[in-house]
Amino acid sequence: MLLAPPPAAHAALLAELDRWVAEGWLRALDRQFAAFLAARQPDAHPHAILAAALASHQLGRGHACLDLDATLADAGTALALPPDGRPRRPPAAGFRASLPAEPAAPARPPARPAQLLAGLSRAAWDAALAHPALVSDLTPAGPGQPAPADPGDTPLVRVGPRLYLRRCWRQEQTLRAALAARLDPVAEAESPAGRAALAHALGVLFPPLAAAPEGRPPPLDGQKRACALAARRRFALITGGPGTGKTTTVLRLLVALQHLALSAGPQARPLRIRLAAPTGKAAARLGESIAGAVARLPLDGLPEAERLRAAVPTEVLTVHRLLGARPDTRAFRHDARQPLPLDALVVDEASMLDLETAAALVEALPPGARLILLGDKDQLASVEAGAVLGDLALRADEEAYDADTRAWLQAVAGEPAAPPPSDTAPPRRLDQAVALLRTSHRFQAGGTIGRLAEAVRRGDRAALQAQLDAPGPGLSVLELDREAPLRRLLLGRDEAGHLVDPQAPGAWLARLPAEEPPPGAPPEARAAWARELLEALASFQLLAALRSGPQGIETLNERIEALLRAEGLLGPAAGGWYLGRPVMVTRNDPELGLMNGDLGLTLRSAPDPATGRPGSLRVVVPAPEAPGGVRWLHPGRLRAVETVFAMTVHKAQGSEFRHAALLLPARPSPVLGRELVYTGLTRARERLTLLLPPGGRATLLDALGRRVQRASGLAEGWDPAPDGQASGA
Repeated sequence: MLLAPPPAAHAALLAELDRWVAEGWLRALDRQFAAFLAARQPDAHPHAILAAALASHQLGRGHACLDLDATLADAGTALALPPDGRPRRPPAAGFRASLPAEPAAPARPPARPAQLLAGLSRAAWDAALAHPALVSDLTPAGPGQPAPADPGDTPLVRVGPRLYLRRCWRQEQTLRAALAARLDPVAEAESPAGRAALAHALGVLFPPLAAAPEGRPPPLDGQKRACALAARRRFALITGGPGTGKTTTVLRLLVALQHLALSAGPQARPLRIRLAAPTGKAAARLGESIAGAVARLPLDGLPEAERLRAAVPTEVLTVHRLLGARPDTRAFRHDARQPLPLDALVVDEASMLDLETAAALVEALPPGARLILLGDKDQLASVEAGAVLGDLALRADEEAYDADTRAWLQAVAGEPAAPPPSDTAPPRRLDQAVALLRTSHRFQAGGTIGRLAEAVRRGDRAALQAQLDAPGPGLSVLELDREAPLRRLLLGRDEAGHLVDPQAPGAWLARLPAEEPPPGAPPEARAAWARELLEALASFQLLAALRSGPQGIETLNERIEALLRAEGLLGPAAGGWYLGRPVMVTRNDPELGLMNGDLGLTLRSAPDPATGRPGSLRVVVPAPEAPGGVRWLHPGRLRAVETVFAMTVHKAQGSEFRHAALLLPARPSPVLGRELVYTGLTRARERLTLLLPPGGRATLLDALGRRVQRASGLAEGWDPAPDGQASGA
């Protein structure tokens, strides 16, 4: 039995945590949390206090919990250690201003995490965590056994090797319970009449595909199967890569669900359906994509076709706006006591949905409401803690459907799913609600970008090497051993000065003075000029994996500004603003109607027709509802913007560009993994340029072997499918 440590042990640990904060390895918040627990529980073992600090820190790095086994196996993964092992000072000093006054820590290098955990076994760590006032142990007694009841309000919860902050554990349990309650087939779809209605609707919405050559049957339509699968339960997850038709699929699904609802009888009413996305940019993109798609839905052959069309919503809100976010609080207006007034909710770009928001969302759903998640499971996860979509769709590639689900797909969609391979784990109830779309309609079949994306997604180094050695149409690989390749890319001109890319920054900047409407031109002409420039701005984007460093966007934007200014394409800056400055909104601004991720371009207002004097600088942003389709804003009104000749891959998530250029760092980085590379290169719709500094190719290959594994329990613990075998999950 462990003896209560003397208070000096806590003081020594907190002094070490101070050194970690000073090196930028640990957040001051995490150290404060450890100090709070040490003061509240002076008899707690230092290893328990250390575990609490690490669990808090992992939350800040996107993990829902601390994996004790993984930490003991590689303690360096528990902190934000620099990749080369050298001390890294935080960019902003003064973290101690938030700490209580204490004696200065000795001026010596801090101990590495492995040193503090040296010789510690899991059993010993479990024993240190066996403090009932500090940790609730909810580990099941054995496989298939229920977890112990929640005993109280301890700040930490342990479930096997996972140590949670209590609120994260509660969020995970809330999400799991809400989804599990929606996994049983719904009665209206299971009835003979319901099956017939769904089969008829899907037959109209997905006309038979043309027969394949040589008399083979037509290929399976994954979109139709996804609709059939999603219509059966009150929870569905539809995942697929760029261009696989997730939006098209969900629109047809909503029509099928409305048809099913209206077929119930003369008193039936349409479902109340809402559309949402995690960010303003994602919401705007979904709204744009469905605006015309609803009008083009093939509804001939369905009764009350126009009523069905009108019952499919086109308004898209952010999740926070849908829930009713309140200023200065984490609470929302809608919750379990005041649920959302809807029957079905679709959340697009759900890969960006974090654990806290997902839990709040399902808590605000009425018990009978449907939830449909759309997203690409292979993209980057949320910036905040949790990888909800990735955890839930972990087995999507296996299509682990049981016999009952396969029979349903045959009956309703006319397309059976192949039995899962014999070496896969038995099907689970969750697997029956997950559909994978495989065929991309954005990239040509066998096209270069599509092949490259698939090689990265699979982590196939040989296929990636072959693509880099022999790039096909649409792909360029530029080795940045000198400045000239980057210069050509940004100016859009070849060595002879011929224009090769009219959307490159240098090309559209050259059009500013040449095509600007003259004094006295009507406002419509100036708006059309601004719209064309905004379209050019949104057609090409330089992306970078990192924010800081030689290949980070902070350095890149400075270099690009200097290059374009040297070419005479940018004028002098006044207060940071200059003609031609592209900016991105970095924080929602309800007062101006701007959302995080919106792009704008700095132009001049109309010149004075009487004197010919040039107008003043204004930031023009797209605004389909405004006259001319644009809005002109004074730069002084924009409180949160940054220059965006280059942007991070994270900021580009949810966007696509006709031509995307992805710059990789010269050295491997902990944040550069397969998901980031995949997300970056799939932002390109037609052309992709890979920019590789010396060492960049090795960095790219290294990233293929590094996957972001966020500690979580959400992927585990799901019941087996009724006709499956117990999997121990």
